[in-house]
Amino acid sequence: MSDRAVLEVIALDEEDAVAAQAGGADRLELVTDMAADGLTPSKERFAAVRAAVDIPLRVMLRLTDGFAAGDVDALVGRAAELREAGAEEFVLGFLTADGQPDLVAVERLLAVIDGCRWTFHRAIDRCADRDGLRKLLADLPGLDTFLTAGAATGVDDGLRVLAAEASRSGEPGYEPRILVGGGLRLDHLPALRGAGLTAFHIGGAARPRGWAAPVSAEAVAVWRGAVDAPLVPAGD
Repeated sequence: MSDRAVLEVIALDEEDAVAAQAGGADRLELVTDMAADGLTPSKERFAAVRAAVDIPLRVMLRLTDGFAAGDVDALVGRAAELREAGAEEFVLGFLTADGQPDLVAVERLLAVIDGCRWTFHRAIDRCADRDGLRKLLADLPGLDTFLTAGAATGVDDGLRVLAAEASRSGEPGYEPRILVGGGLRLDHLPALRGAGLTAFHIGGAARPRGWAAPVSAEAVAVWRGAVDAPLVPAGD
């Protein structure tokens, strides 16, 4: 991937994937069941999407709505199937009942995906201590991204947190790239980009006709243009 800003788009199937790539997406997050905020797809769906596009593809590891790991044995089994089917990048992240990162569940999955690159998803926005979570996860192999809105309620409320975390890039726990997603709108981009954020994640924004309709290549292209547009200095 080049130094340009990263645009990641949620895909549910091959049609979504092809449209997202045509619109200029750099990477896909492959999920199923958005009514549950995105769950693990089947290995067959993964294989079909993988065959349809050639951009990077991160696969969700999550079997139930919410941020508890649930049946970890089943999750490990699904991860092993996807890995065997050729998946090389993943999205995961779980919390204990008291809002701490569920390191047992995460480490069991990492043992299966074995060095693959992965994103810790928006569980960070529900944790008891963001800084503490980052530091606890800092040495886990493969972690290169945090998907976060900066707040559980979305980017509107998380702008300051995102900017503050971006300013700490390179510190222990802050090496992974911040991928901004969760209620993200085009009008957020100037402030986010001005704060040094360089990766953006969209789902509903790529589907002007709603989740029952496929990804729109045209909508993705608008976002591609916006994340690549020259920054206008403050005050101009």
